[in-house]
Amino acid sequence: MPTLSVVPLLVDLVDAAAAARDIDDFSLDVGGGFNLAVKLMIGLLLLGIALDVRLEDLRAALRHPRVFAAVTAAQFVIVPLLTLGLVAAFDLPPSVALGMLLVVSGPAGSMSNLLTHRARGDVALSVSLTTVSSSMAAVVTPLALAFWAGLSPQASQVLDAVDLSPVEVLGEVLLLIVTPFALGILLARTRPALAARIRPAVEPTVLVMLLLIVVGGLASNLRVGAPYLLDVGPAVVAQNALSLLVGAAVALACRVPARARRAITLETGVRNTALALVLALAFFPEYGGVALVCGLWGVWDVATGFALAAWWRRRPAEAT
Repeated sequence: MPTLSVVPLLVDLVDAAAAARDIDDFSLDVGGGFNLAVKLMIGLLLLGIALDVRLEDLRAALRHPRVFAAVTAAQFVIVPLLTLGLVAAFDLPPSVALGMLLVVSGPAGSMSNLLTHRARGDVALSVSLTTVSSSMAAVVTPLALAFWAGLSPQASQVLDAVDLSPVEVLGEVLLLIVTPFALGILLARTRPALAARIRPAVEPTVLVMLLLIVVGGLASNLRVGAPYLLDVGPAVVAQNALSLLVGAAVALACRVPARARRAITLETGVRNTALALVLALAFFPEYGGVALVCGLWGVWDVATGFALAAWWRRRPAEAT
């Protein structure tokens, strides 16, 4: 009978849960080739995004300093502060606590631009916000992670155990974000015709390849990580919801038009979980809970983002 094929899987899951009841006890079995492939894909993705970056996007920050300051504060101060509350309220294990803080210490995800477009929001504002956020990430992400994790008794246990220096994280973020971003901007300015030809194909191609690499590379770890999904899920869902709510509240406080409110909400709620996952695999491979949070966050983030964008798409911006 078809149902009998499920029995071995259930037995495996039960055995895995019994062997490692504590989520901090399991580590991810991924090789150096997997990490290199993911880094290359993220670098190409950011290079593709940079092909669309114009100096006008950065100048927009100077024309609307209040909005950019509010969104930056929401991303790197308010949401991490609320995350500390969630960590305490859920009494999360150290690796899960660190994973949640790692996600919100990073910049906004480029997916926010696509979702803003689908939501009929202010795409120009979204791109400007993402550009500024990504440009700041090389310095802000390692400092934010060290600061916020240091305030969490649970997360600081992992940092102390691996003896991680912010300088190490800074180097990794510089390599992953600043280098491809700068190359993309340089290519767009020096070879505009070439940039125009490759721009439409880069992002969708890289996203598909990145998804295949991540799914394939982590498939062997699914049996061990699956028993913990229900333990991690509620905290991730709550954190994602809070991020979107903070974005919506900040947008209302800034008194911007409806299309801009949609962009700000998505910009605050959608994070660069691919970067977070790479950092988790690079620095915390023995703490599988960190990567599990980053992976689950990315899946749920995209799901809620597309659902919200679809809802907004059916409603004129003037009506919201």
